[in-house]
Amino acid sequence: MKAIAEAPSKVIITGEHFVVHGAWALAAALSRGVRVEMSNSSRFEASSDRFSGNDPQLRPVGLVVEEMAREFSVKPKVSVAVSSAIPEGAGLGSSASTMVAVASAFSKLNSLGLGPEEVARFSMVGEREIHGKPSGIDSAICAHGGVLLFSSVHRPKEVSFRGYRSLIVSYSGRSRSTKRQIGRVSAFKRTLPGLFSVLSESVSDLSLQASEKLAAGHMEGLGRILSLNQAVLGFLGVSNAALDTMVDYLGSAGSYGAKLTGAGGGGSVVAVAPEAKEKSIVSGLKARGFETFIARVPAKGVRSWLER
Repeated sequence: MKAIAEAPSKVIITGEHFVVHGAWALAAALSRGVRVEMSNSSRFEASSDRFSGNDPQLRPVGLVVEEMAREFSVKPKVSVAVSSAIPEGAGLGSSASTMVAVASAFSKLNSLGLGPEEVARFSMVGEREIHGKPSGIDSAICAHGGVLLFSSVHRPKEVSFRGYRSLIVSYSGRSRSTKRQIGRVSAFKRTLPGLFSVLSESVSDLSLQASEKLAAGHMEGLGRILSLNQAVLGFLGVSNAALDTMVDYLGSAGSYGAKLTGAGGGGSVVAVAPEAKEKSIVSGLKARGFETFIARVPAKGVRSWLER
């Protein structure tokens, strides 16, 4: 018997970095994600379609399993196989998706019956090992799915609407260290605490406005909010030339607005555009060498099942 879990990736629409410090952020699950297969074994072992079995990047998988085994008094001796459709270091939640899928699969294999909140909680053991001091937004959206307003000091709020909304997501091809970028922003806060507080409150308000625009289908208004948020992130120093070039192209190609998504310093951008221009914008970015796709949100959260 083996347990299989699939968890989505994510995109942060507004509020990254400031969410670590208590501001609201808006995030959406994306359908492409991570698949984990787990079965009982004589010892713990992990493998990945990207890393060798002894790669240190698989250590967080073992930490999640160990923590869950300790809390529920079950054996941590499992074989874990991870396969991912998410670019590594792209700001799309690759690590959170993996940790959420691992926690969900372990829950299913041991009949623990954990819900999304508990799965997200255990996944944070691995996320903290990787990122240092993450806000928890990635784990929450990968576990719950859909669209969430998230704050590290308030309960998440689900953003509901009928039908779907389209987002353009494009990967710069340059990976980055989330831990390093979080440290950069924390240093800004220590140096200019008053200014950081004003920016944090403003971005938090932008996220609340963005959730309303998204729910109402007012994509042009949402695009303006994305552009405002990008200006703040650029001021913080977490953008770079590649991301700025992508954002500028999206503006010239007719998008309503665009910004980096995730930690910055590389990674990806997210944009909204008139439906009639989406395909041409995607083609233009692909022609420039950027992996790009149209994401339909909302997407489902983690799911797991047993197979013989």
